[in-house]
Amino acid sequence: MLLSATTALAEPPKVVVSIKPVHSLVASIMQGVDEPSLIVEGAASPHTYSMKPSNAAALESADIVFWVGHGLEAFLEKPLESLGGDAKIVELDEAPGLEKLKFREGGAFEAHDDGDEEAEGDHHHHEEGEFDMHLWLDPANAKAMAAEIETTLATADPHNAARYKVNLDTLNMRLDALNKSLGAQIAPIKDKPFIVFHDAYQYFEHRYGVKVAGSITVSPETLPGAERLSDIHDKIATLGATCVFAEPQFEPKLINVVIEGTQAKSGTLDPEAGTLEAGPDLYFQMMENIGSSLASCLGDRK
Repeated sequence: MLLSATTALAEPPKVVVSIKPVHSLVASIMQGVDEPSLIVEGAASPHTYSMKPSNAAALESADIVFWVGHGLEAFLEKPLESLGGDAKIVELDEAPGLEKLKFREGGAFEAHDDGDEEAEGDHHHHEEGEFDMHLWLDPANAKAMAAEIETTLATADPHNAARYKVNLDTLNMRLDALNKSLGAQIAPIKDKPFIVFHDAYQYFEHRYGVKVAGSITVSPETLPGAERLSDIHDKIATLGATCVFAEPQFEPKLINVVIEGTQAKSGTLDPEAGTLEAGPDLYFQMMENIGSSLASCLGDRK
């Protein structure tokens, strides 16, 4: 009985994570202890995700839930209220040490009324004080989130606290090396402007000095209309954008529409790692793929 009780006490917490990039950080810190569960699997996007019964079951049995926060995974807000039970819910957009950037609007990033009368007045403008929630696209922010993850896990599971700390130290070294490598890769092309599907890359841009000239849509939940696409088509020339990047979760045909008749090339960026297999290495693969895609598309343009 004593052995059984000791084993029960030593069991690691059941951890559930919202999206792949955060799951990768959690999985890195939990290596050798346990594997966290993931809600948004495969190529799904948190912007358009619908909860499954298996997700609800995972939340009901969770001891800890990590998510970015209310501004990103809106689909989780009500389930966390009703299904979270006694789980500790950690909003990583509140992690100490994060650098937060406000949403961009105006000019190339402005949301437009595409003529839908039902949508009149709903231009997806962000309220004052809200922040861009794609925080993980800066390795320095990933380190801040990882520190909060490690603290949470060590507090909930002191039996494995030493392992969490060792894993955090290893993760931080990998993140520092990634940051240095990306900086060197991006430096030759950082002054060449490009357009993205939606404005998810502000943190990457801020860290490495690349020039995102605009986005096709501000809100990926709502596809742009003809007027918006025409505006972007015109701005490709006026802004001197040399590449336009799609995302695998959303309609790629829109990219062909806006680059038709221009000298711009097309590429793909995957800021939520929809095409990658979940796990500890995913974060690094995702960031390296973004760097490689930018270098490939922009590198041979004058």
